[in-house]
Amino acid sequence: MSAPFSFQIDANCPSSGARSGVFNTPHGSIQTPAFMPVGTRGTVKGVLPRDLKASGSSMILANTLHLFLRPGPEAVRDLGGLHSFMGWDGPILTDSGGYQVFSMADLTQINEDGVTFRSIIDGSKVRFTPEIVMDVQRDLGADVIMAFDHCPSDPTDREQVQAATDRTHRWLDRCVSQWKNNGGLDRGQALFGIVQGGVFEDLRAKSVEAVCAHDLPGVAVGGVSVGEDRDHIRKAFAMSVPLLPPDRPRYLMGIGTPTDFFDAVKQGADLFDCVTPTRHGRNHQVYTSRGRINVRNEGWSRSTEALDPECPCPACTEFPVGSLRHYCKTNEMLAGSLLSLHNLWFFHGLLKRMREAIATGTLAALEAEILPRTELRFSPGNSN
Repeated sequence: MSAPFSFQIDANCPSSGARSGVFNTPHGSIQTPAFMPVGTRGTVKGVLPRDLKASGSSMILANTLHLFLRPGPEAVRDLGGLHSFMGWDGPILTDSGGYQVFSMADLTQINEDGVTFRSIIDGSKVRFTPEIVMDVQRDLGADVIMAFDHCPSDPTDREQVQAATDRTHRWLDRCVSQWKNNGGLDRGQALFGIVQGGVFEDLRAKSVEAVCAHDLPGVAVGGVSVGEDRDHIRKAFAMSVPLLPPDRPRYLMGIGTPTDFFDAVKQGADLFDCVTPTRHGRNHQVYTSRGRINVRNEGWSRSTEALDPECPCPACTEFPVGSLRHYCKTNEMLAGSLLSLHNLWFFHGLLKRMREAIATGTLAALEAEILPRTELRFSPGNSN
């Protein structure tokens, strides 16, 4: 990997493929494994950038498709690029929009050149090609940009998966060419290719080979969070991650529960993103050291205890859970903000403990401690 990006491994787990390290970018370093909050339209919903930083966030994700539709990449560029636009001075990753495009199958037409779809804003026709997607991400100005891939809607349909995977490889060739034309690493942008292949081991291996042939700064594993069950998710990344270059960051797309983290980290994954902590927070569901809590539960209405007695976030240290429940029931905006922030503190705190456990060889013990509790539903009156 060339400057201004670098990646180094600091520790390897003796009993699994887990590793901890540092991914350096022009806007700062990320201690890995790390979770990236999702700022779809240029903001992590309801959370100020300074609070994101305090929660432990080091790198955040923005969505190419949504920002393309509104306000447009030229507007973001003219406003100083995503870092200025988002008020965030740390590293940013933009996805390619591929997942969103192909999730709108009834609005999408695909050919070898690219994809035509209907705007979710006004219904107008929009054209995405690998070259357009590279140019859009150039204007957005993220540190890490993603290749445009064809994400199959059914990862168990071999014919569909093979066609999508082969097209992803052909499109990657074009993405790499346009990325280099746009300045590539000299511009301060690292391009990650995306491994597809559904749940088929031979297609995954073929995809890893095709993507890694480009010697890019990092590699992502896609198609592991498009509706399949947990067993298929595990199989998909177990097939892919161990085959990836050990000296490049490995990004597992769309992963966002404690169980997923342990499964992925043990395979050697480094980066993850998901809307889970903020979407759950806005729906008043939180992860805590005692289990998952529905804050709207009537049993919390007079509770003076902390939401999570082990958490140092503002929601847990500045408000009794009874107050938080009232904010939820009355649809106060503060409820979603505080609970989203709590979930981010919880996720980043867990990843920090995982990094420490990798370094000390205690990851299995941490998993045995954490998962039984996080998978529980905790209600008023429970005793753990």
